Amino acid sequence: MKYTKNDLAFLSQRGVKQRTTDARMDGKLCVITGGTSGVGLAAARRLAQGGAKLVLVARSREKAEAVKQELADAYSAQVEIVIADFMHLEEVRRAGREIGEAYPAIDVLINSAGLYSTRRKTTPDGNEMTFQVNHLASFLLTMMLLNNLSKSPQGRILHVNSEGHRFGGLNLNDLDWQIRFYLGLRAYGASKLAQLLTMRTLAELLEGTGVTVNCMHPGTVGTNIGGNNGPLYRGMMALNRRFLFKSPVISGEALYYLAAAPELNKTTGRYFFLTAESTPMATALDESLRGEIWKKSLELTGLTQAL
Repeated sequence: MKYTKNDLAFLSQRGVKQRTTDARMDGKLCVITGGTSGVGLAAARRLAQGGAKLVLVARSREKAEAVKQELADAYSAQVEIVIADFMHLEEVRRAGREIGEAYPAIDVLINSAGLYSTRRKTTPDGNEMTFQVNHLASFLLTMMLLNNLSKSPQGRILHVNSEGHRFGGLNLNDLDWQIRFYLGLRAYGASKLAQLLTMRTLAELLEGTGVTVNCMHPGTVGTNIGGNNGPLYRGMMALNRRFLFKSPVISGEALYYLAAAPELNKTTGRYFFLTAESTPMATALDESLRGEIWKKSLELTGLTQAL
């Protein structure tokens, strides 16, 4: 893959001073996927500290209950739990219906659930696992909750994306990697690139509704993503977390800023490196590709476009 000077401009943003906000989130309802570990947990803690009411969408009830108790003890936070495994799109649909019916107005949706796989696997829905969990599931849940987000005075959608989108790998004719040799980095990159592309289309469709949608790279932080892989990979990541990676707390603070800062009320369709606006890979700005992946995402999730 050929990179331009602009594609590598993000390297200069690693040392940029991050923005913060003193704005409170009292009484605001925030739905978070992947909120039981890593970046999602850091965001849940910071939002609870800021006074937000939380709905955690989690695969493990045991982990979610532990987080709920922690946030209640530390911040007297109101936390509800919805169980869904993103390996099954029907569970995402059920979670979307459950949340939509229980909470007429949603102020913030943070899509943080994700995984990284070194081996090609498929879901019961027939999709490549990384693409479904990282992109299709969040796409489906977001689309199902748009009406609720529009009932907020200023709804915000935040996708935890990644600089991994620069690894490429998105091929509309081989989304499931049945033809090409599977590479974990490129499959991960494909899922994040698809998310970026559809984010831009959604931002245009939401124009005038008061709802914004943005993507954010959470920084080089230590999380448990990839914990589903073999011992060699897990060992390598454990060393990275110990000696190289930063605490996910910085990601939680950045997500809080993007969720709460008044100056971002009308900011939409953007890609952030933590809190610094960044330029994504040129492929993420491809007009033809984003139209095609939007249609493909609707098709694979069984949705019709109705905003």
